[in-house]
Amino acid sequence: MAVGKMVARGLGPMARQVTPRAAAGLFRNVLDAAIDGRGRFPGARAVADRHLARAGGDHTRAADEVVEQHVRLAGAQGFVTSLGGFAILPLALPANITGLAVLQARMVAAIAHLRGYDLADPRIRTAVTACLLGDDTVTELVQKGSLPSTPLAIATAPVHDVELDHRVATELGAILAAQVGGKRLSLTVGRRIPLLGGGVGAVVDAVATYRVGRYAQSELPPRRSA
Repeated sequence: MAVGKMVARGLGPMARQVTPRAAAGLFRNVLDAAIDGRGRFPGARAVADRHLARAGGDHTRAADEVVEQHVRLAGAQGFVTSLGGFAILPLALPANITGLAVLQARMVAAIAHLRGYDLADPRIRTAVTACLLGDDTVTELVQKGSLPSTPLAIATAPVHDVELDHRVATELGAILAAQVGGKRLSLTVGRRIPLLGGGVGAVVDAVATYRVGRYAQSELPPRRSA
């Protein structure tokens, strides 16, 4: 069953009661699926290795192509319906929000893999999550003291901080929960102005994915020689 259909079944009362904690729990499942893959949906390592082979071993070019691919997928209408094979996820977020989180998480994790980071390391997974917050949000949280430092510092910390991992996931959960209302509003507008909602949503998702991809590339410098 497609993940879009699974999540869509939860759109009723559950979608109206999304909390940052619930969204954070959802994202932990999304992150595992994005990195490890599910069924016919290839994980971050497989995607990264495929692009690296196509790029003739050029890690920089492969990372750029990973971003380009995921920007296209994020902007494509109905892409969520192709994400089959996932284990059942909590049905608390609209399908588009969940699908976008899957794509962006896989994109960032693939970049990390190409740059020589071990995706099995919990510190790297926390750093991947932090990258999804985006440059502006990370800067704000660091200034407020909610985060100790940047994704790079998290990835290269001496030890894994379980509390920090929870904090980052909760912050991302708050963003995902806020997007539920935004997506619902765009759907309402789209019903009144045909074609507008889908077109605007596609552009917004593509731009957001591009920005996350570039931020991940800037925050996760190569740890291996290209």
